[in-house]
Amino acid sequence: MSQPPGQRMVVLTGMSGAGRSTAANVLEDRGWYVVDNLPPQMLPALMELHADYDRRLADGVVPALAAVVDVRSHGIFADFNSILSELSRSGHRPRIVFLDATDEALVRRFESVRRPHPLQGRGRLLDGILRERQLLGELRSEADVILDTSGLNVHQLSAKVSSLFEDGGRAQLRIAVMSFGFKYGVPLDADFVHDMRFLPNPFWVPELRPLTGRDAPVADYVFAQPGAVEFVEGVVDLMQPAVEGYVREGRRYVTVAVGCTGGKHRSVATAERLARMLASDRVETFVVHRDLGRE
Repeated sequence: MSQPPGQRMVVLTGMSGAGRSTAANVLEDRGWYVVDNLPPQMLPALMELHADYDRRLADGVVPALAAVVDVRSHGIFADFNSILSELSRSGHRPRIVFLDATDEALVRRFESVRRPHPLQGRGRLLDGILRERQLLGELRSEADVILDTSGLNVHQLSAKVSSLFEDGGRAQLRIAVMSFGFKYGVPLDADFVHDMRFLPNPFWVPELRPLTGRDAPVADYVFAQPGAVEFVEGVVDLMQPAVEGYVREGRRYVTVAVGCTGGKHRSVATAERLARMLASDRVETFVVHRDLGRE
């Protein structure tokens, strides 16, 4: 039996330079039909066309649909929020995936490719970014998923998007457990943030310094410290009612961020263990080490 259109259609949107093209390529490689730079006014017609094709096809094998909608449509984009409200009232609202990044990361990316921001006009690059943030503020608050791509390279972002849209198995909820370094900033898309800096830092142990939290000696050191095991077990207990609530509300994707100073030792070891402990027949977990290798 075919799924309702809203479950089989995704709108990719977000900040220019945050990785929309990469995300769209991932979906296209997975067999999705991707429409780039779609004017928002065409979204209802596209959804109806897709749903009609789904109904008429006997075997129901219709590619899932993704539409990339962004500020390149300029003034046309202003109606996007009202269009989404209209779709919600009709029961056909698509999932909204919003890609974001820090201003610093966006400036760096635009400068590396020597291209202007689409809203920059005669102003500075940062002026265009700030104008876009203001324009997208309400849409960001309505998004089903926010992906922070600030510290991700193309391969890491591709893996994260691929996991988000993985459709196999029985999992009702996917949890991304992300390690990070506080000195590089807290992830923008974190739903939960846990601080491991209350534990001694393996960095100050000479034989552990060159290793990472993926290495057994570091993990053994971290979890031999008073309170470390109890902390992770407490996080797992804390997540149980949240998981139940997310499943009831139909939310499919959550990010749990675990931080330490540099994102190399304590947070990495903790993220690995936490991902294993949170996994179940209903919950699929995967690990992203955002800042590993940056030092």
